[in-house]
Amino acid sequence: CCNNYGPYQFPEKLVPFFITRALDNQALPLYGDGLNVRDWLYVDDHCRALLDLIENGQAGEIYNIASQRELTNLEITETILHILDRPKSLIKFVKDRPAHDRRYALDFRKLEDAIGWEPKITFENGIERTIKWYVDNRHWWEDVHSGEYLKFYEKHYPKDLDSPDRL
Repeated sequence: CCNNYGPYQFPEKLVPFFITRALDNQALPLYGDGLNVRDWLYVDDHCRALLDLIENGQAGEIYNIASQRELTNLEITETILHILDRPKSLIKFVKDRPAHDRRYALDFRKLEDAIGWEPKITFENGIERTIKWYVDNRHWWEDVHSGEYLKFYEKHYPKDLDSPDRL
């Protein structure tokens, strides 16, 4: 499957990480130039694809599950900020990870041809649902943001996100 997003996703992943930080008006550490491309699929569509494959797929066959909706990490970030009415100044470009893939994408035509599956949730609808969930469930992710999660953050992101020489 391609990149998933939706409710209950652990906040180490781009979408929930940036939603929760933006809600708290914290810096959003965007790797490199932000132009890394990913194919994004709402979690309900992924689950529906798996169920459809269990019921109608051919045993032993390999199928890609994707949305054919490719967006840059910068586009995702700007969309989140726009929906939450937060300033773009929260974006802080940080040094890219070594060997960070520039693009992830899959072709789901085999799945579509075999069982007629295609995503039903548009990115625009899915990201709005996702943001609403994180807004409405602050208690869930605030608990996650404590303890071990902070160790992950400290290991993977610079301490001086607000530094002018962050690249």
